[in-house]
Amino acid sequence: MTSYLGALSKVKGGAGRLAEVVGVLAKYGLAEWLRDSGDSWLARHLRGASGEPLNQHSPETRFRLALTELGTTGIKLGQMLSTRADLLGQDLTDELAKLQADTPPDPFDTVRALVEAELGEPPEQRFARFEATPIASASIGQVHRATLQTGEQVVVKVMHEGIEEQVRRDLDILALLADLMERGSAQLRRIQPVATAKHFKRTLLREMDFGYEGRSMEEFGRRFEGDPHVRFATYFPQHSTRRVLTMEFLDGVPVSDRAALEATGEDLTEFARRGANAYLDMIFRDGFYHADPHPGNILLLEGNVVGILDCGMVGRLDEVMREEIESLLLAAIEPDPDELVEIVCRLGSVPPELDRDALRAELSEIVAEYSGQRVDQFDVGGALNRVVGLVRSYHIVLPQGFVLLLKTLVMLEGTGRQMSAGFSLAELLAPFGRRAMRRRLDPRRAWAGITHSYRDWRRLFESLPRDLRDILSRVRSESIEVQLEHRRLETTVDRLVVGILASALFVGSALILSSAVRPTVGGVSVLGAVGVLVSTALAGRLLIAIRRSRDRRG
Repeated sequence: MTSYLGALSKVKGGAGRLAEVVGVLAKYGLAEWLRDSGDSWLARHLRGASGEPLNQHSPETRFRLALTELGTTGIKLGQMLSTRADLLGQDLTDELAKLQADTPPDPFDTVRALVEAELGEPPEQRFARFEATPIASASIGQVHRATLQTGEQVVVKVMHEGIEEQVRRDLDILALLADLMERGSAQLRRIQPVATAKHFKRTLLREMDFGYEGRSMEEFGRRFEGDPHVRFATYFPQHSTRRVLTMEFLDGVPVSDRAALEATGEDLTEFARRGANAYLDMIFRDGFYHADPHPGNILLLEGNVVGILDCGMVGRLDEVMREEIESLLLAAIEPDPDELVEIVCRLGSVPPELDRDALRAELSEIVAEYSGQRVDQFDVGGALNRVVGLVRSYHIVLPQGFVLLLKTLVMLEGTGRQMSAGFSLAELLAPFGRRAMRRRLDPRRAWAGITHSYRDWRRLFESLPRDLRDILSRVRSESIEVQLEHRRLETTVDRLVVGILASALFVGSALILSSAVRPTVGGVSVLGAVGVLVSTALAGRLLIAIRRSRDRRG
């Protein structure tokens, strides 16, 4: 505990905030793992926490309420965990998906001071018009309508005062708690709290950099520049910093407002198809996608154009991950349960005791159940959730990027069906599967692989003579060193030492007995008798240990 308190003392306000966090967890009946950790200081603190556990709610609801009460960091943590059904289960992640941040806005004087500090002049001078009343206020910042001096209608996102310091403090405390969880609970160790906390820290700090969001917006705009059916807001870097983001105002109807959508008279089925195809292009064409397609972030613009907001949460796929996802898609279309099992095992962290035959059998049942459905009725989200639940039951941990992509597809299907009852994500996925197959059979792709392999072999043969000459030179000069590393020999060496000591003690004690070395009792040397008994006991323990080891291996 001393090390935790020492680390906590370096965090400004850390002790008070930790007490608040622990108090909230205890209040909602969520701190059993702290009681099991064997940490007496925390145990005393928990017994003194005020408030009764809210037993009228399910554990999942209590967890969501606790995170909401913890503020920005808790809400963002819950939103990130809502993508990890493979770790937490579908019930809990569905509950966490309900997390919404409704943060009171900062006073306009505070906003004015921050804008002036960031942009060098107050908003009334920087902009032709700047509305004092925000149109929205979320956990990290609030949004104000404004007009540039050049006449463009924009929105300005301003970070809340003190939020950075608060979040960084909470992240430091979260790292300490994650380490405590991993050390103190075997059950929680499986969900990798330390690794999850590190990933969350990287993600949240990146989301709090409005410059990163602006650059992502620019990249999406370039990639969809030639698509008349998709629109991202224009980013104005000259009026933006890390804590202030200025972007074009998109005037449209949010997908979350069903009545307003229907009032537009637009073809909502076609609108849903355009939006889904845009996301599938991001994933399979670009490997760079908007990872938060919930209804509030998608607008219906004039002309049935899809407007996409909030580029703070994005995902990237490298070539290896993209190929694995394409392989997964092709295996699901064929269907091929054996290949699905292999892909899951390649992607995930697999426990050594995994029963692949049982996993393959259960996965075959899911594939058989869904393969009989018509494409236009195929439930992609349901299938993905079933597979993730199955993977979780076998304690396979999938990489965060892959799980985020699956969550995006599930959310995309839900948003599409909210716009149009006839929407089918599976129908739109099928052409991407065929494109993936054509791309793999493309001779240019094969030639590129051959060219890459040729370069590797050429480098090998070019460096081989030089490497051999260097090795021979080292051998001649006797400067080469060979290091042998023995794994798991400690037990064998320990047993060998004990055996030698037991043998030596027995031989020496037998000589003492035969010589009747004093002191003696009844003519028997006391030292010799004790030595024989001790050596016999050592030998007996050694034999028992060897037998147990053989039984475990057998």
